[in-house]
Amino acid sequence: MGSIYKRGDVYWVKYYRNGKSYRESCKTNKEGEAKRVLKKREGEISDGKIPGVYFDRIKFNDLADDFLDDYRVNGRKSLVRAERSVNHLKTAFEGAKVTNITTPRINAYIQKRLEDGAENATVNRELAALKRIFNIGAQQTPPKVDRVIYIPMLKESNVRKGFFEHGDFLKLRDALPDYLKGFVTFAYKTGWRVSEIEGLVWPQIDLDNGIVRLETGETKNDEGRTVYLDKELQKVFQNQLDERKKHTKVLPWVFVNEPKNGPIKDFRGAWAKACETAEIGDRLFHDFRRTAVRNMVRAGIPERVAMMVSGHKTRSVFDRYNIVSDTDLRLASQKTETYLRAQKGTVSGTVIKIEKKRGKADNA
Repeated sequence: MGSIYKRGDVYWVKYYRNGKSYRESCKTNKEGEAKRVLKKREGEISDGKIPGVYFDRIKFNDLADDFLDDYRVNGRKSLVRAERSVNHLKTAFEGAKVTNITTPRINAYIQKRLEDGAENATVNRELAALKRIFNIGAQQTPPKVDRVIYIPMLKESNVRKGFFEHGDFLKLRDALPDYLKGFVTFAYKTGWRVSEIEGLVWPQIDLDNGIVRLETGETKNDEGRTVYLDKELQKVFQNQLDERKKHTKVLPWVFVNEPKNGPIKDFRGAWAKACETAEIGDRLFHDFRRTAVRNMVRAGIPERVAMMVSGHKTRSVFDRYNIVSDTDLRLASQKTETYLRAQKGTVSGTVIKIEKKRGKADNA
């Protein structure tokens, strides 16, 4: 049985669960209110529930740490993105009790992020992380939250836009530092993700047979992949190997940041400068992925094969790239016009033939 007592002018309650005592301030000087709190806690315990005061002690940081530990233990490849999302969430919820994180408070966070210039998709990734944080808290033994709150999501467009026409690609490549030229050429032709190319090491390369392999577990979708190199890419990899032999320190990576003599990691500065020099506007490295898929489809490569090369696991993800550019739309319009003109000529020719036949019949 529990009991009621006072500390100063405020009533407190004391009760037991599984032999462990709990003390909780009722935050009132009214005995009746304190009795209702005690009755509520005793009811929760008799129903086998954890007393609500337990959840009041859990803070956002506790759940966020469990969330990131889950990513580390399971070797998730998106750990960096998860850490970035948690850092943004901490600006609003760090130190907050989880019981005080409510939907209105989350809406205020969303509004603030949008005012700061964050895109809907970016905010949604952060909200998805928050959902996962609460779900992991609910799955703990014992649970760290008594409920998973409603978290609204923003509307976003999944259609990707942005392509490299071949001329623009050549301009960009010419403007990039030498150590990035082969790197972007491989991306332009295969559509591989930047992290996959950055992590390429020589044991994955079979130059004798012109093959590059990603083993199972090394890709985002955990599926292995094999790509056969064309003549230009074979030359790219041979050049990389020749450069490697010149160094006294043997490095495992295929593409190396020559100034730093290490792996290529962050080249945003060189990329932005090259885009400006090439006068092609702001471009994303991810545009290579869309471009490679579109080029393979245009070349008549079956979509299933194109997906195997680029590493798209499902057709829905493949379709989201919307493999259409302004050039494609222009060509469609021109082809339609040519077809209609041909149809008009066919109809006219048919009418003339009919008229000639009628004339012959009248003469007869």
